Amino acid sequence: MSNYIIETKEITKYYDDFRAVNGVNLKVPKNSAYGILGPNGAGKSTLISMLCTIFSPTKGTAIVNGYDIVKESHNVRKSVGIVFQNRALDDVLTGREHLEMHAALYGVKKDVRQDRIDDILELIDLGDKIDEKVKNYSGGMKRKLEIGRGLIHHPKVLFLDEPTLGLDVPTRENIWSYIKNLRNNIDITILLTTHYLEEADSLCDEIAIIDHGEIVKTGSPSNLKDGLKIDTIILKSLKNNQLKDILQNQSFVNELNYDGSEIRLSVDKGAKLIPEIVHIAEINDITIESMELKQPSLEEVFIKYTGYKIDR
Repeated sequence: MSNYIIETKEITKYYDDFRAVNGVNLKVPKNSAYGILGPNGAGKSTLISMLCTIFSPTKGTAIVNGYDIVKESHNVRKSVGIVFQNRALDDVLTGREHLEMHAALYGVKKDVRQDRIDDILELIDLGDKIDEKVKNYSGGMKRKLEIGRGLIHHPKVLFLDEPTLGLDVPTRENIWSYIKNLRNNIDITILLTTHYLEEADSLCDEIAIIDHGEIVKTGSPSNLKDGLKIDTIILKSLKNNQLKDILQNQSFVNELNYDGSEIRLSVDKGAKLIPEIVHIAEINDITIESMELKQPSLEEVFIKYTGYKIDR
């Protein structure tokens, strides 16, 4: 039995001459949080839509929960929950009515339906608001309800397409906490698309960076950042000029910049070099007043593999 809940096989989607997704091969481990990271128009939503069987691929296919998305689309749809980028809630219904309707649509049996709804109500924690009309909900509450609704039929995979798009920072962080809680309490794989770098860094076990419909790099957030090997060490001392002259001749220094107040070193594996730098300063009778290690960000990873910032 495969350890992967999703496996794509050269999956491709053309719109006339435009290649929205081009020969993508991905393997998403079971019970993981997997992120598809890319700017608007990169192909994230199109890829998700094919995996959910909303769109048919032009070429290639994918296996989701053991089912082929082309040949066994009905079984795929029963295996997944979906939260779309654009909200799909009826403002005149209450939160509870949304859950009841969705449970019925997905064929949840009547004798277990109420227990399922009660479980979701506990998970999404909307309190008394669950019996109010959705038009009175905040953006964060609506997003929680949509995620809860997507879980009502116990899917094996939950697709979240830009789950926090348009939300303010506190609400976004609240949704992140909610998604992390899902992972800790439910046997489920979460695949999310996002162009928020901090979201991918916070939530995902693995990330695939997509650009112009193609996967340009995959890996865990930490491995992707470590792979850049461009740590920065920032130093200050009372003898900056002397320390600068000593350090610029060290073989471990890739680049040194000095603005008159602080020394900035570009190095590989900066954490391991800090004791050596302290030792070099001590034997030269130089007291280091401050030292800061800055490791690469996911934004720097994105720039390296795509050539531009994500908010282009």
